[in-house]
Amino acid sequence: MAAPAVLVSGGAGGLGAAAARALAARGCAVAVADRDLEAAEAVALACRTHTPASFAIGVDLTTAEGPERMVERAAEGLGGLDALVQCAAAAPVEPFLETTAAAWEAALFVNVRACALADAAAGRIMKARGRGGRIVHVTSAAARMALPDYAAYAATKAAVDSLTRSAAVALAPFGISVTSLSPGMMDTPLQLRTEEAFARLAGRADLEAFRAERTARIPMGRRADPEEMAAMIVWLVLDAPAYMTAARLNVTGGLDKD
Repeated sequence: MAAPAVLVSGGAGGLGAAAARALAARGCAVAVADRDLEAAEAVALACRTHTPASFAIGVDLTTAEGPERMVERAAEGLGGLDALVQCAAAAPVEPFLETTAAAWEAALFVNVRACALADAAAGRIMKARGRGGRIVHVTSAAARMALPDYAAYAATKAAVDSLTRSAAVALAPFGISVTSLSPGMMDTPLQLRTEEAFARLAGRADLEAFRAERTARIPMGRRADPEEMAAMIVWLVLDAPAYMTAARLNVTGGLDKD
């Protein structure tokens, strides 16, 4: 039986890289897509130790054609597409009263428009193959919070929650499930850049103390490890019940309370 073919966007680092490696370790052939092609190649190389068909794709998700081209290149290189995992994200930080069009465009283009266009492109391929498929979005606890210095990111992640439901209903007749994972705080490069910006805006010079205070807000008292969140993505792609769709999996240590 052929290895499951999976495309991971934002796969060059952080959760995307951890997810790509974990999926490959479970026998998936992975297309690792990212704007940083060199870093994506390094992750794909690690994936090839498990599945030789894995490879990297360079993509600019801010362009109108980027998401569809990414999906088509993945399907062509992998000989089909069984799952799409969307980890790519733009996370601009700026005070609400100083909000800029550039920040909103970055967040909207990558977090929402690219997500929707990639969903549709993957859905068309999966529908034509007639074998169903799975799509996983990475959302955020920020989608349910009031974050005036992070408004574009939070609003676009709320849009991802909405898109998860809409895409799930649209694709359900073809046996394609659409779910999302909310991973809470993780020690990833994106998280660190974001907290450095938050600390700067708050006039806080001691970044470690600032981060410790944020960690203390988590009921379980610690941050998520990217590998444990990657395990949840693997579960959604390979092990979750086929009847599960339109679901938002909240794995935030109690930060995001359903």
